[in-house]
Amino acid sequence: MRILLHICCANCAVYPLSRLREEGHEIFGFFFNPNIHPYQEYKKRLESVRLLEERFSLPIIYRDEYRLDEFLRNTAFRESLRCRYCYHTRLLATAQVAKRGKFDAFTSTLLYSKQQQHALAVEIGENLSKEKGVPFYYEDFRKGWKKGIEMSLQMGFYRQQYCGCIYSERDRYLGKNRITRRKSKGEE
Repeated sequence: MRILLHICCANCAVYPLSRLREEGHEIFGFFFNPNIHPYQEYKKRLESVRLLEERFSLPIIYRDEYRLDEFLRNTAFRESLRCRYCYHTRLLATAQVAKRGKFDAFTSTLLYSKQQQHALAVEIGENLSKEKGVPFYYEDFRKGWKKGIEMSLQMGFYRQQYCGCIYSERDRYLGKNRITRRKSKGEE
C-alpha cells in the first residue's frame, strides 16, 4: 500500500517507518504540527525531521506552519480537551492530503508514543477515515517503543522532553497536578 505517515517528530517516526517498510508499504511522510511550542522547539523538531528525510530517503510533504495564536484560541479554557483538538487538527490535515494524493491509507506516529492518548488517536483517525473516505491504517507501534528509542539515539535525532504543546511543557517541568500561586503581600 501507499501510506501517508503523519510525523510528529523524527524519533517517534523511526520505528513506525521501519515497520511499515518491512511490511512492503511505500511510505510518504507528512509534517504538520501546529501544536509544537515555543517556536525554537518547533524549529528543532522540523530540522530533525529534515534529517530523517535524508537518512531514510523518505519523501516528506511539509506543511510548515507555526500557528501559536490559533492553537491557544482553540485550547484556552478547554485545556482538558487540548489533546482531542490537537490530534483532530493534525489527523484531519493528514487525511485531506492522503485523499488529494490518492494514498491507499494514512496513519500517524501518534500511535507509537506511550506518552500519547492512544485510544483517542485511534478514535479520531477512524472517524476521519469514514468522513474523508480514506482508510486509516492502524497498528499499535508502541510494541517497538524501546527499539525506536535505541534507533533514534544511534542516529542522533533530537529527543524532545515533552509532547509538543506549551501545556505539556508545563506539565513536564512542573508536574501535572502542581498548581503554583504567588502569595500577595501580606497574605499568610
